[in-house]
Amino acid sequence: MPKQGYHHGNLRQALIEGALQLIELRGPMGFTLSEAAKQAGVTPAAVYRHFDGREDLIAEGALQGYEIFAERMETAYHSGQPSALKAFEATGRAYLAFARAHPGHYIAMFESGISVNRTPELAAAANRANAVLEQAAADLSQHIPAEKRPPASMFSAHIWALSHGVVELFARNSPGRASPFPADELLESGIGIYLRGLGLVDPDR
Repeated sequence: MPKQGYHHGNLRQALIEGALQLIELRGPMGFTLSEAAKQAGVTPAAVYRHFDGREDLIAEGALQGYEIFAERMETAYHSGQPSALKAFEATGRAYLAFARAHPGHYIAMFESGISVNRTPELAAAANRANAVLEQAAADLSQHIPAEKRPPASMFSAHIWALSHGVVELFARNSPGRASPFPADELLESGIGIYLRGLGLVDPDR
């Protein structure tokens, strides 16, 4: 890749995208700032004009990931309206679709060890994404008798954990690990079992 100069307008974004490509290939700890600079076509010194270090660069990738993720979750939620069930199921599918479409972002967000509280902007973006799933859970749980109704935060956390598990184990081609079922079917059936347990879908659904 030819060098594009220190001051071109897209240098910061080029560094982020270069880092995300390396994260996808090698993991969040599998590259150096020099390699990220080379991927972007600039000298290593140029990186420090925009980022304090590798963690700062990864955190920016995570921030952008959460922003994309939140937008996808919001779009999915609204696509299922006015049915609370369809809106809820759509957010689960959006989670899996995001992980497939943006693996570098996904790894930076969930596997890099970067705290979502590293910056106020990162925390806000992460909370925005979480709020969509929690709202979908709150909408759906209104159909459960109050005395049996789990908190919406617990409801959404269960589905988030299920979605994350399917992604980690079966949707990102982990070496040596394969599922006899497509990841989409695993997630859909898992969510279905969970919702049946809460009495939110018919037993034969």
